[in-house]
Amino acid sequence: MSHEAEEPVVRPFMLTGGRTQPLHDDLRIETQLYAAPAALSAPLRFEARRIVELCQRPQSVADLSSALRAPLGVVRVIVADLMTQGLLQAGEMPGELTTALIERIRDRVRAL
Repeated sequence: MSHEAEEPVVRPFMLTGGRTQPLHDDLRIETQLYAAPAALSAPLRFEARRIVELCQRPQSVADLSSALRAPLGVVRVIVADLMTQGLLQAGEMPGELTTALIERIRDRVRAL
């Protein structure tokens, strides 16, 4: 029998204050998220802090759920809260080229 240290179990509803629905209900599991520049200096705790740390590089909601080993519903609620606070943003990171822009550049180069 293995005597590995078990991680403490925290009930999902404790992480979300009992809420089961995110404030932004348009979050899909593939939604790419990135942290706002000031997010690391925000006074965050536990999972919210870890999400901001992970989102220094774009992460999907599913990636965050896996990294935190937390249910998708819980992560969606926490992410929505962070978005409401202006600490997380969805979509392409500023300064990164979107697929549409890359395709337009390609088409214009071909036209030369």
